[in-house]
Parts: sequence; structure tokens; C-alpha cells
Amino acid sequence: MTEPVVQDNLTAKQSDYAVFLPAISGFYATFIGKQRNESYVDLARFPQSQSVKLTDMEQLNWLNSAKSLFPYKWSLYSGGHANLDLNKQDWSEDMIRNREPGTFILGDSGGFQIAKGLWEGDWKANSGCPKAQKKRELILKWLDNMSDYGMILDIPTWVIHDKRVSDIIGFSTTNKKLALQQAVDATKFNNEYFMKNRRGKNNGGARFLNVLQGDNHTSADAWYETMKEYCDPVKYPDTHFDGWSMGGQNMCDVHLVLRRLVALRYDNLLQPGVHDWMHFLGTSKLEWAVLLTVIQRAVRKYVNPQFTISFDCASPFLATANGQVYFENVFENDSKWSYRMAPSADDKKYSTDTRPWAQGVVADGIYPRWQDSPVSDMLTMKDICIYKAGVTKAGVVLTEENFRDPDLYDVLPDVNKNGKWGKTSWDSFSYALLMGHNVWMHLTAVQEANRRFDAGEHPAMMQRDGGDYEFFENIVEEIFSAPDKASAMEIIERPGYIGKNGYWNQIVGTRGFKGKNTTNARTQYNALFDSEQTDIDDNADNSVQLNEAALNQLEQDQT
Repeated sequence: MTEPVVQDNLTAKQSDYAVFLPAISGFYATFIGKQRNESYVDLARFPQSQSVKLTDMEQLNWLNSAKSLFPYKWSLYSGGHANLDLNKQDWSEDMIRNREPGTFILGDSGGFQIAKGLWEGDWKANSGCPKAQKKRELILKWLDNMSDYGMILDIPTWVIHDKRVSDIIGFSTTNKKLALQQAVDATKFNNEYFMKNRRGKNNGGARFLNVLQGDNHTSADAWYETMKEYCDPVKYPDTHFDGWSMGGQNMCDVHLVLRRLVALRYDNLLQPGVHDWMHFLGTSKLEWAVLLTVIQRAVRKYVNPQFTISFDCASPFLATANGQVYFENVFENDSKWSYRMAPSADDKKYSTDTRPWAQGVVADGIYPRWQDSPVSDMLTMKDICIYKAGVTKAGVVLTEENFRDPDLYDVLPDVNKNGKWGKTSWDSFSYALLMGHNVWMHLTAVQEANRRFDAGEHPAMMQRDGGDYEFFENIVEEIFSAPDKASAMEIIERPGYIGKNGYWNQIVGTRGFKGKNTTNARTQYNALFDSEQTDIDDNADNSVQLNEAALNQLEQDQT
């Protein structure tokens, strides 16, 4: 007998924490959306061996409060990999386009795609380039229709370090100072276009976040001074932007974060009902879930009671795409807090294995321990390792070069839906199932970290290891309770806090780097997670985004 589905309502568990936004993969959303219109995944493929079964794809859709295994109403979706043509039905996008009323989507604008050279065209201000203008029009319309908050179309400053991309988007490849100014001017041009052409929140359009870039304190300060006027309700009473998005150095250097918030406060740019949202792009470090909650609470207490901080990453999807699965979350008082993951079971010998997933992966030494999620709780080994191995002819040794040669088999191995076979035992739905598990693990880790913090536990980086062992939350309280801007800044710039050995430099940035290196080096994946996999680039330069083309290739040829 099938047991009724018991929901783990993560929306109800959110409390007053900074809000984590899963950066939804288009690959994952395709399974939700297409199943609404067709049998995209045969129901016979749904896990059915455990007492709780998968009977409806909506059980994997956390934006569906009635049917999801773990309802959670907040997410981010990027226009950079969306179908921007809203005039045509696209079932692969239906998870976003026809989401439940009351859910929240932060729309990313696609600046990342520009800075990677994926949106070609001359993006310089006033270039008149038809390609760039078409994208500008489409992304604004998409954001206005699809998102509650959207990010303006910024050109990240780190683009100036890539000559190939600079050439593609029409920026200088020989003069970095000029290229930086071109990025600033192009962002200002986009800001003004958005202001002039946005639908307006009073007309059902999105609210917009002013993105702050800069790859060091100097350029970040200059960017802020240039762009802050776009959030000024005095200068732009009807079209001003509605909050802030922290990119570049602003998102991962706590010294700069605190300086910026103090500046915003005294520039009157954190007004209640006007600037109620601040987003931190691509924030994977678990300790920052607590750090941002501390800051959010301080701003609510002293400046704006409606203020919310959010942060996103695509790590649950990125990890699965690289064959890695979260197996536990680790919290040890005054030590490192982390998600732990490792390469998963992927062997065709499991294609008939009916053991529960949690039992099999531990018994076979794939993981030392396993924390079940509402998704993995339904799985057996064969639900993930779906493809059977063939039977080779006597004496045949399969190699990377010959394993697709049908003459070497007495019984051919299982093929995927495109008629191909490969080394992996996973099909594309295996990836989707484990992505769902990873999302729950990440969400739960973020909420559990905050619960433990509220119970008096601390990750190591939130307690200063010199002087009087101050707690981060006490320093933040002192900063925001200071009587004026000069006093607040003086606290931030105390000798024990700044410099190479200062406390701010002990707080590891969201990419695993400290101080001036927080955005100036590529991500080391194992700096973010306890992982047994070799290093994987997690797009340190800006928001963490998946290579959707690579993921979608799983649908074509899973080899």
C-alpha cells in the first residue's frame, strides 16, 4: 500500500533567515514543465519500490505548495538561459511561466552571458547594435513578466580581463582602463533603458535591483558612486530601482559589504517600502547563510524593518551534473560548517538492485554515511543506475575505444532514448532525481545552520580568533547601533579588523578566498565543499551558473 506523501514544508521553516534562492537549472525545469503536457518521463520510470512512491512529477517541484515533497516558495531563474520569446508556448519553461501565485522568482538579467561572450553584439553604450538592442528589449520584457524582482542588465567588470570576450562585445582589448569605463558606460546605458521602458511595479511589472560590480575596493566604490543615483527616489520618483544586487567584490568581501551597507544607510538608499531587497550573487559558502542573516537582522532593527537579504547558487545542480551528490551536512561548533558530497554510485551492476538507496550506497562504501531526503527516501539503487550492462563475447575486454562495438557483445547493453549506449548507468532522469535530492540537502543545510546559530552555536569564521574573541554578530550590532556614519566606519576600520591578519580577512569569501583574492582567482570547488572530486570551476567571477548546453547534452548522448 502506498503511504500518503508527508511534506517537509521548508517555506514554513524559513523563519527570519536570509533567503536562499536555488538557481533553477533549465535542465531540471524541463522535467517539471514537459510532464504537464506529455509523458516526458514514462510513469513506469518513476520510483515505485519504496513505501513512498513518485506518482506525479510535481512532487519534485518545490514551487508547488500542494504537491511538492518539500514546498519552498523562493527561487532564482536566469534569463540568460531562458526562452525569452513569451509569445510561444514552451513547456520546458512552464515551471517558471505558470508557477503558483505567491511564489517568488528573482530574475537574473543575463549580464553573465554578455561577460562570457555568449550574447554577441556591440554592447558599448549608444552603439546602436541591433543584436544587443534586441536582447535588451527581450530580457526586459521577460523580467517584467516572469519575475517579482529582476536584476538590471549590468556588464560585470571582470569582462575586462578576457580579451576574447572583450573583442566579441566590442570593448577595448588593449586598454583595460578604457574597457572598464566601457563596462560602466554600457551598464549606465542599460539602466536608463530599463528605467524608461520598464512596465512599472504599479502596473504589474517587476521590481528591479541595481547591480553593484567592481573587482576591488577602489573600482567597487567608483561603481557605487556612479550607479547609486538610479535608486534615488528624489531624482527618479517614478522609475527608480527598488533594491540592490551585490556582484563582484561586493558579494564576497565582508569588509566591503559592511562598508557598502553603511554608505547605503546614510545615503538614504535603504528606505522602507523603497529599497527592501538585497541579493548576493552566487553565494555557496554555508557559513555565509548565517552571516547574511546576522546582517539582515541588524538592518531590520536599525534601518528598514522590511529589508530582506537573499543569495543564490546553482551548486545542487552543478554537483549532480558532475556526478556528485550531497551525502551529509556537517555542523561542528567553532569549526567549519559545510555540505559534504562525493562521486555517486554509477555502475550497471546495480540495474537490478532493489536495495534502498541509502542502504546500498553505505553498504558498498560509496559514502561513509547518508542523509536521506524526501527524494532519496523513495529510491532504490536501480532507480538511479537504470541501464543494464550487455554480455560480452568470451575473452572480450571492453575499453574506452571499443565499448560501442556491437560485434563484441552476445547481448547488447541497454540504450538511452536516442538509441545510444555509454559507460554511465544513469539516464537523464537519474540526474533530475539526484538534483532534487541535492536541492533539499542544500536548503536544509542553510536552514539548519541558522537554527543552530540561534541556539548558540557558531561556525569558526564568525568568531574572531584574536583579541577578546568577539562574535561577528556583536560587531555588526555595534556597527549598526553607532550614532553616525563616521562612528560606524571607524568600527569597521579598526586595526584588529583590517589588514592581512585582521578579522575581516579571516572570514573566507563565498568562493573560498580571502581579502583581495575573493574574486580575483577562479573557484576551487573543494574550497566550497568537502568533496572527494577534483577541482571544478564554479564560475567565481559572478553569479554561479550552470553550463546549460552541457546539461542539455545529457538528453542527447549520456556518455
